Amino acid sequence: MLNKISLELNNIISNFNVDDKIIFKNKTININKDNFETLHQETTNSIKTITYIDGGQAEIFSTGNFCLSLIRVAGVKFQGKKKLNFVKHEFYLLTYTKFEDNDLIYVSKIFPNTNSDLKNSDVFNLINEQELTLSSQDSTIRDGLERASISKITNMARRFTELRLAKQLAEQNFSDYILLDGTLDVSFKGEDKILLTLPRTVCSLAKSSSLFTVQGNNPNLLLSKLGPQNTEWSYFLECSNSKGIMTNTYFVKLHSKAKHIFRFEGNKEILLNLLENSQDALFLGYPYGLIFSDRIARVSNNEKNSLKARFMLNKENKEIMNYLTNTNAHDILDNIS
Repeated sequence: MLNKISLELNNIISNFNVDDKIIFKNKTININKDNFETLHQETTNSIKTITYIDGGQAEIFSTGNFCLSLIRVAGVKFQGKKKLNFVKHEFYLLTYTKFEDNDLIYVSKIFPNTNSDLKNSDVFNLINEQELTLSSQDSTIRDGLERASISKITNMARRFTELRLAKQLAEQNFSDYILLDGTLDVSFKGEDKILLTLPRTVCSLAKSSSLFTVQGNNPNLLLSKLGPQNTEWSYFLECSNSKGIMTNTYFVKLHSKAKHIFRFEGNKEILLNLLENSQDALFLGYPYGLIFSDRIARVSNNEKNSLKARFMLNKENKEIMNYLTNTNAHDILDNIS
């Protein structure tokens, strides 16, 4: 059976051809070879500083009506391959349900962590509780026809914190450029208000892309075949305006031998300064600054389990544990397996 599936997939792939169009924001865009531009590395003396921002999160526990998460966001400043400085910010987010005006509302409380590099007063400059009060039926977080999972608020809080940290550091001239992991697309209610205020020096790079071509192909692979070989390049896709947010979108290859093509949004002037930072063998063609910021921000399973154990072993949390034991059926089945 697996051989038959392989034959079917190979048949689909063999029918792809280079005469194709990219589907982007509900539009079809012709592929134009003139949009390719080779990139040449800047000299060491002229390389600008870049702060790479990424976030991590972990659910310490989650029930149908409560969710406690740890959110950590980090920004690491590099000049080429040289690491200069970094900031780290983390907080606990407690989200719970409230029935109001015939609707189930998610309400959140923020608890700054003393391990953060920022003062408690700075925490609420990055994220506030009011914007995390949201209907469980809100279209930006809902799962199909079902109301949104309470854990969606954690994703929302992390995203808002990443964006506001980028804005804050850019306005403080912390570095020449800011590079976010991900895109500058609007995903959550209220996110557009933050994106509209981002300085021009804030850009983004996405590891994965959900874009397709008209034939159903992957545009990253298609452009990799069509683009210049054995060199670094950028491919201009479109300058778009969504909800007043002007964004230049590119596909980029940041190392001549890289196998991965990434989606880039923002000021293309940063690209020449990314090349020296994109030579690490761990992920050739991907900026090491983003690998490093991910490492700092990531909440490991060991850390998550340790926090969960501390919470569960607290005698004062006996009533809370009654809620958890009534929602962990999947965990029981996993342990049996």
